[in-house]
Amino acid sequence: MSKTAFIFPGQGAQYCGMGQDFYENTKTGKELFDMASELLGFSMPELCFEKNDRLDITEYTQAAMVTTSIAMMRVLEEAKGVKPDVAAGLSLGEYPALAAAGVMSDADAIRTVRQRGILMQEAVPVGLGAMAAILALDASKIEEVISAIDGVSIANYNCPGQIVISGRKEAVEAANEKLLEAGAKRAVLLNVSGPFHSAMLADAGRKLGGVLADARINTPVIPYVANVTAQYVTKAEDVRPLLERQVSSSVRWQQSVETMLQDGVDTFIEIGPGKTLAGFMRKITRDVKVINIEKLEDIEKL
Repeated sequence: MSKTAFIFPGQGAQYCGMGQDFYENTKTGKELFDMASELLGFSMPELCFEKNDRLDITEYTQAAMVTTSIAMMRVLEEAKGVKPDVAAGLSLGEYPALAAAGVMSDADAIRTVRQRGILMQEAVPVGLGAMAAILALDASKIEEVISAIDGVSIANYNCPGQIVISGRKEAVEAANEKLLEAGAKRAVLLNVSGPFHSAMLADAGRKLGGVLADARINTPVIPYVANVTAQYVTKAEDVRPLLERQVSSSVRWQQSVETMLQDGVDTFIEIGPGKTLAGFMRKITRDVKVINIEKLEDIEKL
């Protein structure tokens, strides 16, 4: 049976002006951005639509990305009556997926990621950690090479040929050299403010548990795929522990997509800024339909 998944991008896809047409031209979009402003105590439209230095700072980026993605999703649902059978998101994108699955209210998702961003930003002093994208080397080979290097691990299994590593800066740099020697086409240090999805963020994950205790967690209305396990979550009691672990665990995005493919998902609707996930999908499989919702006109064309 044909199934549709809503999928949501993670941090790094943000840009100035994202979601502005939804804010200016739809009642639902405007209400979402204004609600975020009220919840967080700063202007979300100003953060997202006007040139500023904050949009790329983790503690602001996360709230901005999730607000924008949820606003786009709610307008899509309202305008076209589109409902997903399953949901998933890359790292931060797991939060709009939780909203799509009915696990968290839109307000709780936005509130939680604001605190998540602050905790992740504060977890490791700038300069101590690093992340790098490793291109054109098998994941199993990367795992083998870095197993001998203390302080570095795989942060993201994005798609065949693109793996991200994370950890202590000197360990990541040493791993880059070894991986190039092992046949990687490139090893590129990423412009990020911390070693996300590494053991260095474990304390931030524990603190996030306290934040999650204040959020209402509902039984999923539809299954969503957890980054940590790449498996469907169907019970409310599994949500908080997985979100705590997610901060310092590998994001198994390729495996998450494979789980959805095995379940019969053949239409993936990427909702949010950019087309990152559509790019990954082309490397994972070309046998499915991928639709991007990034501009209001994308919904009109759907």
